[in-house]
Amino acid sequence: MERKFTAAGLLAGLVAGIVTFVYARIFIEPQVARAIDYEDVRSDAEAALTGQAEHEHEVFTRSVQENIGAGVGTVVFALAIGAFFAVAFTLAWAYVGRRRDDLDPRIVAVAVGAVGFIAVIGVPYFVYPPNPPAVGEEDTIGARSGAYLTLTVVSVVLAVAVAIAASRSARRIPPLWATLGAAVVYLVGVTVTALLLPDFREVPGPVMDGDRIVAPGFPGQVVADFRIYAVGGQVVLWTVLTVVFVAALTVLMRRAATRTEAPSARVDA
Repeated sequence: MERKFTAAGLLAGLVAGIVTFVYARIFIEPQVARAIDYEDVRSDAEAALTGQAEHEHEVFTRSVQENIGAGVGTVVFALAIGAFFAVAFTLAWAYVGRRRDDLDPRIVAVAVGAVGFIAVIGVPYFVYPPNPPAVGEEDTIGARSGAYLTLTVVSVVLAVAVAIAASRSARRIPPLWATLGAAVVYLVGVTVTALLLPDFREVPGPVMDGDRIVAPGFPGQVVADFRIYAVGGQVVLWTVLTVVFVAALTVLMRRAATRTEAPSARVDA
């Protein structure tokens, strides 16, 4: 059955990746194009001030990057998330299924999807929102990536720990209070972690030549739109992933029920 769960996760990831790429191509790519246009304007202004022109040659054209590159990257990422989703569901169902025979596995799948989105995307994106090209210093790429990864790992570990604690506590106290207590512990844990990690505010300001503005600062609206659409893309990915996985579970459950009923029908005959 674990292989079937994995296959369902990969199928869900594939579908989610394709849908998310279409979403990104329509909504996110225009913001990326605006950011790149600003980056070119800023580079030209800085080159005019310093007298040192930078000549960068793209290995791949923008058309290749925004279509083939983004498409392959999005689908591969979604497949990886689908595989991890299947593993998380398998472990969760193995733990919960033994204790709740009456529980529908599709409810567990929805719970895994909701908790996974919050832990993997929601909290890290809230603390370190995604930025379009030209936003962020090159010297802090390592620090930013490390801080984001640290927060993500802590968020996932805390989510798993409080989920297990809530499941065990629900035997002694009302499930609602167990869930609320777990949520409070999780929020406190990720808040403390976020406060201990460095803060990065690196939206480029205007290029100045004395008191004269040579090039404007990065458009705030582009940053806001990019972040909103980026979060929306993740909502699309996780929603489609969960829905397709639940649909696949429904098919597996019906097949299992059919195989169980067939021997009974032959015996009755």
